[in-house]
Amino acid sequence: MPYDKYETVIGLEIHVQLATRSKAFCGDDASFGGEPNTYISPISLGHPGTLPRLNKKQVEYAVRLGLALGSRINLTSTFDRKNYFYADLPKGYQITQDRQPICVGGQLNIRVGEEQKIVRIHHIHMEEDAGKSMHDAEGPYSLIDLNRAGVPLLEIVSEPDLRSAEEVDAYMSAMRQLVRYLGISDGNMEQGSLRCDCNVSIRPKGSETLGQRCEIKNLNSMRYARRAIEYEVRRQAVLIESGGRVEQQTLNFDPATGITAPLRDKEDAHDYRYFPEPDLPPVVLEPGYVEEVRRNLPALPWEVYDRLTEEFGLPAYDAGLLSEERPTAIFFLELAQHTANFKAAANLIINKVIPYCNERGMEITAFPVSHGQLAAFIRLIDEGKVANAAAYQHIFPVLAESPNRPPLDIAQSLNLIQTSDEGLLEKLVEEVLANNPDEVERYRKGKKGLIGFFMGEVMKASQGQADPKVVNGLLRGKLG
Repeated sequence: MPYDKYETVIGLEIHVQLATRSKAFCGDDASFGGEPNTYISPISLGHPGTLPRLNKKQVEYAVRLGLALGSRINLTSTFDRKNYFYADLPKGYQITQDRQPICVGGQLNIRVGEEQKIVRIHHIHMEEDAGKSMHDAEGPYSLIDLNRAGVPLLEIVSEPDLRSAEEVDAYMSAMRQLVRYLGISDGNMEQGSLRCDCNVSIRPKGSETLGQRCEIKNLNSMRYARRAIEYEVRRQAVLIESGGRVEQQTLNFDPATGITAPLRDKEDAHDYRYFPEPDLPPVVLEPGYVEEVRRNLPALPWEVYDRLTEEFGLPAYDAGLLSEERPTAIFFLELAQHTANFKAAANLIINKVIPYCNERGMEITAFPVSHGQLAAFIRLIDEGKVANAAAYQHIFPVLAESPNRPPLDIAQSLNLIQTSDEGLLEKLVEEVLANNPDEVERYRKGKKGLIGFFMGEVMKASQGQADPKVVNGLLRGKLG
């Protein structure tokens, strides 16, 4: 099958569940979990005679995201009713924004391998979530949990700028990172806090005409999104090559089988019978309000990444890992105030602190060792008092369990302080060379890699206390 003759075209609709305390249009608890159908009220259940009221925090979070993405903030935006029937939609309609969304335009830069790509944003709108249907809990029956009904969402609609499953993965990852940096969502895909609908089509390479798209609904995993897109692209190519035609449909992806299957014919806007929400007035924002939100924006992920590479001189790999989560970036920046060896600080966080926290299921903000103590740990190595391997393997574990104990004290108690006494080390070097005459002869005949063997023997004879730099110099001098 000549898949390479086609170009994939993908647009995403990302749904971000906001980290507000209450729901979008009533005071019900918006927390995840809880016993089924306990975070509800007559308003979220859509009882007759009840009226919605807007969540102020939802508006602030929408503006915050729009500003971060460079969107134009609509100072006047309106709500609409999107009418459709589904068992977990108690009102029979969803309050959303159709005609005048709160944010228009913008873009997000993503990295795909070594390449950078700009993904344009069409708009961002506010809406409420539906409940949750469970189809496999009680045999032939479907169960409905309405705790999620009415939880505030932002829907981020991209332009069809994505061309592969890899780019979708990078875009979703970057958006998840951004909403977490902004503090507007936990971005937990397993809990449905971030999920997406993928609009996928293909067209002959070189063509500017968009193909007929199919929408894959509710993908809540990067891996599922990649698999679903890859399958759907192949399905559409096979269909076209065999003389068929792609129908506009809404599809479901089954992770167990790895295939997409039709849910229904794709609705157009007129099928939802949008009309202005009669119970909510327009949202009118003052320019001063927007500027206040702008002033309170934190440093954004790409700004932090650039600072780590430019100001602190870190490699791209280190900067990427450290800027992935905002608390980790803050942890590094605070440690950098206590040491000038930024590369050593990055290595310590990446190789020891993060794994330590991950193994114990703790946030890096709960790591028990102070930045001053970690800087003293780095100084032990920089000053040649302790070998790097010995510090990482023996001192760090003790320091993590006894965070107030000075690293130097730990090193002394473990007998790890290195010696630079040239007289003592020269004697050890001579003994090692005398005990290994064959290796000495091979070294002098060109086997220069044996320097590592001699180093190891001297370190062993000194019980790990010999300064490697001094030993190396002595060995090379004795060996010629």
